[in-house]
Amino acid sequence: MPTSPAEQSIWVRDLGTSKVSLSDAEINAKYERGEGRIVVENNREKLPGFVEQLQNRDYMDLRPFYQRRPRWDTIRQSRLIESFLINLPVPPVFLYEKNFNSYEVMDGQQRITAIKDFYENKFALKGLQHWPELNGRSYHNLPTTVKAGIDRRAISSIVMLRESAPQGEEALLLRQIVFERLNTGGVELERQEIRNALFPGPLNDLIISLSSDDVIRDAWNLPRYDPEEITKGDPRLMSDPFFQKMEDAELVLRFFALRNAQHYARGMQGFLDIYMMRASHLGDEIIDELRAEFQLTVFVASEIYRDKVFRPFVNTKEEWSARPQKAFYDAVMVGISQNLDIVDQLVESRLDIIAATEELFKQHEDGTFTGRGNSKADVINRIRLFSEMLRSFEKNK
Repeated sequence: MPTSPAEQSIWVRDLGTSKVSLSDAEINAKYERGEGRIVVENNREKLPGFVEQLQNRDYMDLRPFYQRRPRWDTIRQSRLIESFLINLPVPPVFLYEKNFNSYEVMDGQQRITAIKDFYENKFALKGLQHWPELNGRSYHNLPTTVKAGIDRRAISSIVMLRESAPQGEEALLLRQIVFERLNTGGVELERQEIRNALFPGPLNDLIISLSSDDVIRDAWNLPRYDPEEITKGDPRLMSDPFFQKMEDAELVLRFFALRNAQHYARGMQGFLDIYMMRASHLGDEIIDELRAEFQLTVFVASEIYRDKVFRPFVNTKEEWSARPQKAFYDAVMVGISQNLDIVDQLVESRLDIIAATEELFKQHEDGTFTGRGNSKADVINRIRLFSEMLRSFEKNK
């Protein structure tokens, strides 16, 4: 299915490449202009005042890195509060000033949420080590002196000011670098987690929603979607690295982005970043079209391949792999999307398509369909080969 004019418009400005070969004089001039340097300020605020400011929805975007992923449990939240009680240093939070005096959390969302929830009496202290006598107490029923002691404590913040990169795409790219360099609790954020944090909005919400599709969940051996899976803390999901790293969401993004493979640049992850950045402001009508296209495409893929969906054929074993593979998923999904005008014929020819797919793998033993190469030519070639194979089943050509 051709991309819409609105989606095509995101590529009006060429991605281009940065000039990396400069003379010493040019490098010095660039440094003097302040390019590539962030501007920060350090703030410190008492906890009650900080929580009060959070009531203003325009003051800080508390949207978490993990929109639907695990969050701190009550014990971990409680121990943060205990750190304030015993005056242990608490790491500063890192904020981005998206508008003047309006901030976005870049690192520290869990700490901020724990403080806010405690002051709003949303949990009782649990698992305290140095103050066990306070277990079971909420903020409102703390002893008066203890409550006053906590109210004296402050939270520090490092703010990346707008002056760091006021230009749209430049600002987003700089923020991405900051996200990538920030570690929380020693766990480095994955690329899709960073995109999830950097580009909130309808497209990201759509990606999160579609990642719970039964076909995706079944293919990657994840439990089928339950609306309460996060609040209940489904251990099968919480312990699954594929889910934790938001790779299921990245699969959806790969489909949307690679429908535009003619614009592919900066490697797979860089291209996904650029598509997410540029498409994050698409309107509701286009979002609805993207949803419908993904749902139809993944349904057709499942109807054709069934239990083999997204699993490559292994020539050396003369059998289908037990596991799905991302590069083959790309070829299947984008290839089918380019042939949605003959959906009925494709489904009717499913057994012949499976046989033809086996033949494709036998003809291309160099890893064409298993992601051995991820250059623009490699990506376009595997999609083209698969799409042409599907088109060969068009009747009355």
